[in-house]
Amino acid sequence: MFSKSRINEPGAKPEAEKPKAPETPMSSKPTMDFMPSTPKGKAVASVLSSDLTVVGNLRTSGDIQVEGTVEGDIRAHLLTVGESATIRGEIVADDIVVNGRVIGRVRGLKVRLTSTARVEGDIIHKTIAIESGAHFEGSVQRQEDPLASGRSSANLPPLRSSVPVEPLSEPEAP
Repeated sequence: MFSKSRINEPGAKPEAEKPKAPETPMSSKPTMDFMPSTPKGKAVASVLSSDLTVVGNLRTSGDIQVEGTVEGDIRAHLLTVGESATIRGEIVADDIVVNGRVIGRVRGLKVRLTSTARVEGDIIHKTIAIESGAHFEGSVQRQEDPLASGRSSANLPPLRSSVPVEPLSEPEAP
């Protein structure tokens, strides 16, 4: 009828007194998520480091920060050209901040040349800011929609192509 409880036996520990693993709050648990934490809906800029050289065109709807060398056209939402960067090609973006060197046409809604900028080419913009000390050789033209002018994206070579593609020419009238 009665059974002997092990709780009272020497050396036995009751269930309530067994040591438990230390509890840690959720925020201190290690995770395998290597993405930087950002506010919801905000993307992190893609960074091309200073030891990287890209030969070819880059196209994104996001943001790019170039610290290395790009030999090709770049199209982005926000493009930041770092002080050590060199871009040889056309750059097209909503916002462009040039701290380094650009050899080619610059087309943007908002273009900013900082004091360390070196630009050799035409700038087509809606708004522009050029800091004292910036070096610029070319023409400046204001347009209401600078992103719509110039070459169309249909004339750009495919992103993975290593063969240069010439822009399509208009057929001649007889």
